[in-house]
Amino acid sequence: MNIGFRANGRAYEAPRSPILAICADGWDPEYVDDALERVLMPRLAQALAAGGTYALGRAQVPTFTNPNNVTIVTGVSAALNGIAGNHYRTADGGEVQVTDPSFLRATTIHAAAREAGIGVLCVTAKDKLRQLLATGGVPAFSAEKAHEQSLPDGTTVIEAMGADNPDIYDWRLSPYTIDMAVTLAPRFDAKIVYASLTDFVQHSAAPGEPMADDFYRAVDVSIGRALDAGFVVGLAADHGMRAKSAADGSPNVRFLDDELAAAGIQGAHTLCPITDPYVVHHAALGSLVWVHLDDLDQLDRARSVIAGLPGIEGVLDRFAAADAFELPADRIGDLIVLADASTVIGKSAAAHDLSALHGTLRSHGGLHERTVPLIISHPLREGALLGRDLRNRDLHDLLLNQLA
Repeated sequence: MNIGFRANGRAYEAPRSPILAICADGWDPEYVDDALERVLMPRLAQALAAGGTYALGRAQVPTFTNPNNVTIVTGVSAALNGIAGNHYRTADGGEVQVTDPSFLRATTIHAAAREAGIGVLCVTAKDKLRQLLATGGVPAFSAEKAHEQSLPDGTTVIEAMGADNPDIYDWRLSPYTIDMAVTLAPRFDAKIVYASLTDFVQHSAAPGEPMADDFYRAVDVSIGRALDAGFVVGLAADHGMRAKSAADGSPNVRFLDDELAAAGIQGAHTLCPITDPYVVHHAALGSLVWVHLDDLDQLDRARSVIAGLPGIEGVLDRFAAADAFELPADRIGDLIVLADASTVIGKSAAAHDLSALHGTLRSHGGLHERTVPLIISHPLREGALLGRDLRNRDLHDLLLNQLA
């Protein structure tokens, strides 16, 4: 009998075959199109030719890693699951990383499946996601810290893999993550497996550059291993990626705290929700920020100053942004600021170490990185996508409910 389960108001069927849901971090459609056109991913191309699906959908705004991984693993928007960024400003004015499961306001699909007696496993390249993915007792491991982790029988992850884990700033970490998920799944009798990759490559190399080519070839080999192991593979990106540099190669950035202070507005605090431990990726510069104000009487004036800056294309108040982008109003700023496709936003010039960047800046966070690929290796039911406003959070529904 195909025992199903429910998570956050949606019913899911138990998998007939094991599924591997992959969050393809930073996979702008341009990378996928380029890799397929130049035959860098023959196993993926073969799966698509045999009836698989390659569609485009939308990511959660802000288009950052944590909110989009969480929307994928809960199947609901940030307004319902509570995760609006990688970084958060507390009521006392402090800033914290959004890594603790206490931030979650919704169960994960994997926790609900586990409760129903279905084997599950989560593997993330970036260790910052591991605690969120492990909520509800889900077995969760990170490739970044694989050398520090052991399986329930005492075997180390490295021993199980038969190879050391690459560094967090090594393009090989993402294919290693997929291999790790496939290798560890039988040890947990896991039928629903989630693997979250890292976007170091996409931050560092444009489509067609040598590192990107090496990366997509290697990932395709790992996808092939998953297919050969009997998995139905689905991929959804958490966000796209764009070049964010000026003509001289320097970051094309607007520092809002500096601009507001110069306009005489005191007590403004810009928070960059992209902030995470991986500063070589992006130096905490993305295309969306929150602005918190000590004095809300300054809101309209602050909005006017920010809106007049070159490269700024949207300034919304808290409640307009929550409504427009399905966000939890209590976990965003008084103003939400969006940049155009080639611009990023920061706090102040003194607050960002641009020397840490790996090459010229490529980043994400705004509306221009919202279109993402959704790929399913096996045929879907007829009409499964008809009339659907497809989101990356639909990945598990496609894999569990919509397979032919």
